[in-house]
Amino acid sequence: MKTVTSFPRRVVEYPDIGIVMPDGCRLSARIWMPEDATENPVPAILEHLPYRKRDGTTARDELTHPYFAGHGYASIRVDMRGNGDSDGLMEDEYTAQELQDACDVIAWAAAQPWCNGKVGMMGISWGGFNALQVAALRPPALKAIITLCSTVDRYADDIHYKGGCLLNENLGWAANMLSYSSRPPDPALVGARWREMWLKRLENMPFLARTWFSHQTRDAYWKHGSVCEDYAAIEAAVLSIGGWHDGYRNTMSHLVENVSAPVKGIVGPWIHKYPHFAAPGPAIGFLQEALRWWDRWLKDIDTGVEDDPAMRLWLMDSVRPAYWHPERPGRWIAESQWPSPGISTRALHLAASRLADAPSPFLRLVASPQDCGLATGEYFPFNFGPELPGDQRPDDALSACFDGDVLDEALDIVGAPSVRLAFIPDRPQANLCVRLCDVHPDGASELISYGLLNLTHRNSHEFPQPLVPGEPTIATVVLDQCAYRIPAGHHLRVAISTAYWPAVWPSPEAASVELTAGALALPVRPTAAGDEWHFEAPQAAPAWQVEELRPPSSERRIERDLETGLVMVVVANDFGEVRDLDHGLVTGSRMSERWTIRPDDPLSARAEIWWEQTLSRGDWSVRTEARSSMRSDAESFYLAARLEAWEGSDRLFERDFADTVARRHL
Repeated sequence: MKTVTSFPRRVVEYPDIGIVMPDGCRLSARIWMPEDATENPVPAILEHLPYRKRDGTTARDELTHPYFAGHGYASIRVDMRGNGDSDGLMEDEYTAQELQDACDVIAWAAAQPWCNGKVGMMGISWGGFNALQVAALRPPALKAIITLCSTVDRYADDIHYKGGCLLNENLGWAANMLSYSSRPPDPALVGARWREMWLKRLENMPFLARTWFSHQTRDAYWKHGSVCEDYAAIEAAVLSIGGWHDGYRNTMSHLVENVSAPVKGIVGPWIHKYPHFAAPGPAIGFLQEALRWWDRWLKDIDTGVEDDPAMRLWLMDSVRPAYWHPERPGRWIAESQWPSPGISTRALHLAASRLADAPSPFLRLVASPQDCGLATGEYFPFNFGPELPGDQRPDDALSACFDGDVLDEALDIVGAPSVRLAFIPDRPQANLCVRLCDVHPDGASELISYGLLNLTHRNSHEFPQPLVPGEPTIATVVLDQCAYRIPAGHHLRVAISTAYWPAVWPSPEAASVELTAGALALPVRPTAAGDEWHFEAPQAAPAWQVEELRPPSSERRIERDLETGLVMVVVANDFGEVRDLDHGLVTGSRMSERWTIRPDDPLSARAEIWWEQTLSRGDWSVRTEARSSMRSDAESFYLAARLEAWEGSDRLFERDFADTVARRHL
């Protein structure tokens, strides 16, 4: 990545600008802008997050926001209320208060003498979510957004539930936020009241798992903030970006297909990172691409973005399965319309153990042990480490597999495959995971895409219906969007299982389904001859200047107890410790997860998560620890957490959380 140090306009930075909300709550903003912005006003770009601008997102902020400022923008990075150096309390994600605060910040920015009255909003993950949600509220000054790694449907396509199945990230993210939000503001910015602000934060800290587990269907709680409820509400221009190795692979397609405002989609091979420094490579010149977007909609400069293809997708080549790929070979393809009239649907029928051109009767039992799914990797990979799906053969061996013929020529799959199944269940509730795999000549199995379905949600996520054991039933499992080339000499595999651990919490009983018919609908595009689009090489502003005190590391392993049969997935991430060379704050973070289950018992499932956060400067130091756990029986989920905080060696705060939540169709 090229580092740019000279910009068209000289940049000044303000590390702590107070923006007071109508209710008196002060939000802390870090702002970069051209030095002469008051004489020559510029548009503003807002990123509104709970992740701490002082020490949380600093590495990526330093690469990005000064770059925008140097090209004639006021780039505003705001700590949401209850986080970082802002006052107030945070109750949940994407609350009406959070979105209104963002609208108020937009109005504040537009009214400043250094702003030309036009505002854009951007962000990745949380910031991508709330950029979409705020756009749907239509604040007058908001003209364009760039949303990365986000979703249009908070229930069906986030980290809580997928296909009506309970994702284990529902607990994982609650544990994460309990830790993230437990840290105090920086005394160097807020002064002597830091401790009072911190204690108020800790005393009111929610353990969000209870809320998220209490809403097990697509009710009004999840509809709030789901822009798919009314795509027409979005009038700002939308650039939607994501990665095939991220958990949010479907948003770009949904937005480009449904939003009537100017909208474009870009999907690369990336994990949950900004594309100018993301991996697997190739990274792209995201900042230059963003400037084209901002210049058109915030400065009325004709940059040609309206003529760009509707979708630009990295069509990935087949690779050997591995838990990490620094690069994914392939090519950029471009579609002027989406859905593309050039993509056709090829039907392949499930028949005994193969995929056939014509349907034929068969019976196939799917009854997976509870440890099926160990090769899945992380739900949304975030670290540059062993988090991607590995060789699928161990999971294939525990699934019902249907193999296609060896291909005589390459096959480009572009879109969302789906599998329609006829089956007979043996329990009132069961989960299905359907995986589409690329099988190499030597048998290695690479995951292309997958889909999940809680079969009680086969007709509706809002109104589930129990299965009737012994009654023939039909359901369709929609897999995630993908763009993947299977080469000649390889073949397709559809693998179907009733378990997907540790991605999905298991059913209350070991369920099985007997398949009687099925068909794969495969979106096929004419084989691309080469690159159909080119992006500029990545650029960025100078990197964050830090002294590394402890290097980061990442570990993921599977342990088996041969006597008890217990299987444990262990995740250990040390995010390292650094000292900011500008203001001297030292920050560090570590976490571990343990997911355990016995292959023969879904009720043996257990989860334990630990997080530690540290901050220090000179003689001052603080530390928080957050421990979270979960188990279940056939009727309930049992959630527990403990939050502790220290100032120096003195424990300043401790609190325990314990909740029992009834299972409903899960």
